[in-house]
Amino acid sequence: MNRERGFLVFLIAVFGLLAALLVKPFLQYVLAAILLDYVLHPLQRRLGPRVGSRISALSLVLVATLVVLVPVASLLAIAIRQAISLLRAIARGDSRLLELLPLVERYTGISIEGRSLQEFISTDVTSGLLENALSVFGGISDALIGITVLAFLLYYLLVDGAAFVSWLRRITPLAEGVQDELYAEMDQVMWGVLVGNVLVALVQGVLTGIGLAIAGVPGVVFWTVVTILLSLLPIIGASVVWLPASVYLFVADRPVAAAFLFAYGTLVISLSDNYLRPVVSGHEARLNPGLLVVGIFGGVYVFGIMGLFFGPVVLGILRALLTVYAREHPTESQT
Repeated sequence: MNRERGFLVFLIAVFGLLAALLVKPFLQYVLAAILLDYVLHPLQRRLGPRVGSRISALSLVLVATLVVLVPVASLLAIAIRQAISLLRAIARGDSRLLELLPLVERYTGISIEGRSLQEFISTDVTSGLLENALSVFGGISDALIGITVLAFLLYYLLVDGAAFVSWLRRITPLAEGVQDELYAEMDQVMWGVLVGNVLVALVQGVLTGIGLAIAGVPGVVFWTVVTILLSLLPIIGASVVWLPASVYLFVADRPVAAAFLFAYGTLVISLSDNYLRPVVSGHEARLNPGLLVVGIFGGVYVFGIMGLFFGPVVLGILRALLTVYAREHPTESQT
């Protein structure tokens, strides 16, 4: 390696590190923009030649904002109202909720002295909550900046994404066939994980909401939203919601509703998760369910919430790279 090439590599490493530091605070929003671009790019490819790439990209960003944010914001508003009502019921010492306390004490061994929210929360905890409340406003401002970054990045990915991929293919020192194989693997894993995670989470949330509504559990919308969020994670799933709800109904002297919800959760909700997730996600992505679970949880640990989708993609690309390397550079024993 001559001096000029070495110095160029050094500059690339330095500015690559600086670029990573610039992206790190908004990594979640950048990954979200990439994910949305992946979903919307087929529409951009069809609309762009008809109305122009910039007009179609702007239209897709606006439509995606309305389609995603408006329903999500409405559901979250209802869920927050129901969560507040639950907290108020705890605060005033609702007898139905207080019936759960002896059960908690019996099975956990934790002695609960208070019987209202004010008694449960100490003065120190209350003051700490008040002191940390100001950080919420800082988080909101960070979120607004992040959403702005997401919107602009999504727009320009839709407009110039194809050109950017073409540039990456030109500068990548791999054969065209190898690059095609890697991009195909990335596409298949991304689609499988996206469809698997989101579809299963929505099905789990809707099924749980139906069961809770039939059983007469309060705050159905709130618990449905919670179930959808939890169902994005494998293993955890909806049982974290419907199982305690069935216990609550039993303690509240509603054994028939409790038995129904327990049977419904075991036979309908859990079985739908056990069969639907591996079939949809694992089949589409052609990724072993064990690797899928490792990729999802590891991705969440490394990348945050967007790791649900990008963690398995990393493992899928690694598998494709190893396959290509073994084929293109066989060992002496294989030759």
